[in-house]
Amino acid sequence: MSAEIAGPGPGPGAGSEPGRLCPEHGQALSWFCYSEQRPVCAACAGQGGRCRGHRIRRAEERAEELRNKIVDHCERLQLQSATITKYVADVLPGKSQKAVSTASAARELVIQRLGLVRSLCESEEQRLLEQVHGEEERAHQSILTQRVHWTEALQKLDNIRTSLVDMLTHLDDLQLIQNEQEIFERTEEAEGILDPKESEKLNFNEKCTRSPLLTQLWVTAVLGSLSGTEDMRIDEKTVSPLLQLSDDRRTLTFNVKKSKACADGPERFDHWPNALATTSFQAGLHVWTVNVQNSCAYKVGVALGQLPRKGSGSDSRLGYNAFSWVFSRYDQEFRFSHDGQHKPLALLRCPAQLGVLLDLQAQELLFYEPASGTVLHTHQTSFPGPVFPVFAVADQTISIIH
Repeated sequence: MSAEIAGPGPGPGAGSEPGRLCPEHGQALSWFCYSEQRPVCAACAGQGGRCRGHRIRRAEERAEELRNKIVDHCERLQLQSATITKYVADVLPGKSQKAVSTASAARELVIQRLGLVRSLCESEEQRLLEQVHGEEERAHQSILTQRVHWTEALQKLDNIRTSLVDMLTHLDDLQLIQNEQEIFERTEEAEGILDPKESEKLNFNEKCTRSPLLTQLWVTAVLGSLSGTEDMRIDEKTVSPLLQLSDDRRTLTFNVKKSKACADGPERFDHWPNALATTSFQAGLHVWTVNVQNSCAYKVGVALGQLPRKGSGSDSRLGYNAFSWVFSRYDQEFRFSHDGQHKPLALLRCPAQLGVLLDLQAQELLFYEPASGTVLHTHQTSFPGPVFPVFAVADQTISIIH
């Protein structure tokens, strides 16, 4: 037992309260047990009591200790209240005033910047519409010129034919022979009128609407308006034996040796390290993002469903046939490939993520860097059918980001 309780006698002790008795011994609760955190009687605190060996103090001393703690708490609360009062009186008004002035400056900045963007958009709109109008006028004028030319040609051919028919009808043999030179000249004149041929001059050149500024603003607007990327998975039936597909079907890992666990099938790529997504697109606007930071050799893009899957030839090699359109990286070289045509792309840095934006209404495929929104390459074409997102990796891993 603690020395603090040496020699307590039976019966009520100092500081006991009438009516507050120990339920076990019927004595006043004049002691406090720290181990059990409750008042006890002298019998409980004695040598044979239940609190033997516990730290025991007289109840009045414990009460004094608590009073001192309450006083300390009250002083701290008073100081805390003073601090809060001073904060409310001195700091918050200044914060409120600063918030008002900062918000005003922020509003002015937003209005100023969006005003500049709006002005730039209006100027670009005017410039592009003028280009469209000019191209429309040029195409229309070319068509009118062709119409006049071929109308004159038709009239000339009709005159020649009438003249030849007239000779055939009214000249006798001798006269016909004597007019052989004229006949020759008329037929030669007719042969000089060539058949019409297709000319790009008669077509509206859609490239007149190409504008890096418009493309960048459009991409920014599209990415800002979409709620998220496509919930895209890779079709395990198409995965090359050189690739390992993760359980969530979003990550492809390159294996140097072909896996023998992959059962061959008509949909599986058997030579090139390719794979298709499960979903195809034939209309609308679609966006997906691929994590490519761990790979130095990959391809990302779209392909038609009829892309061949077998053999080591170019028919099934992404970007080397008419069925696939891909952005590719090999070491520090980047390029866009389709049908064996490869366009080098000068990138300032290797993107950690590669975004793909497919606009099937405009028939446009666009690659961008999600971190900055920078457009890396755009390609316009007429996709002859539904297209699948396609992937290839020959180093480490790439993953579809969800």
